[in-house]
Amino acid sequence: MKLLTSKKTLRLVLVLTVGALAVTLGGCARTTLTGVSQDQLSAGTEPYFNVGGVTYQIQISRQLNPFGTEDVQYLSGVQGAQDLDADQLWFGVFLWAKNQSKQVRDSASTFAIVDSEGTVYHPTVLNASVNPYAWTSQPLSQNEIEPQPDTTAGNGSTGGGLILFKLNESVYSNRPLTLEIFKPGSAKPSKVSLDL
Repeated sequence: MKLLTSKKTLRLVLVLTVGALAVTLGGCARTTLTGVSQDQLSAGTEPYFNVGGVTYQIQISRQLNPFGTEDVQYLSGVQGAQDLDADQLWFGVFLWAKNQSKQVRDSASTFAIVDSEGTVYHPTVLNASVNPYAWTSQPLSQNEIEPQPDTTAGNGSTGGGLILFKLNESVYSNRPLTLEIFKPGSAKPSKVSLDL
């Protein structure tokens, strides 16, 4: 009788443990997609999504400190990078892309961030000849990735090309933020929810 009770207890503990683990892991997702089918998602810390035949992944998105040793490098070539107004901040989206189609495809060059109030923010233009982390739209052959693995951005800690935004601090009150990615030649964006 005691052995039967022990097996029931063990089974109950296992079921509760698996349930708790599922709830915990379910809350770890950092990016949500709208308008993207389930088959375009991949396991990992961030989902993959397809825009115009090119697969993208946000490697990381975060506020940048214009006085921080690492972040100063991301702001290379930006005039007045340390002279922000008191109510402004720098925000970096580090993006990775791969052309998994059989045709040459251009990677996206047009982006925007929209807050929950509908305020639209456009990227700060980065000079790729000065800033080696800058995202640069380019034609990608089959299985070619951006940034290239042998580049500063590809080898860097973020693993992605930088799309830099100057945001108002009000975005902390107007979350979630949505990154809009436009397929080259399209006026309709794909949308990804960002962490902040």
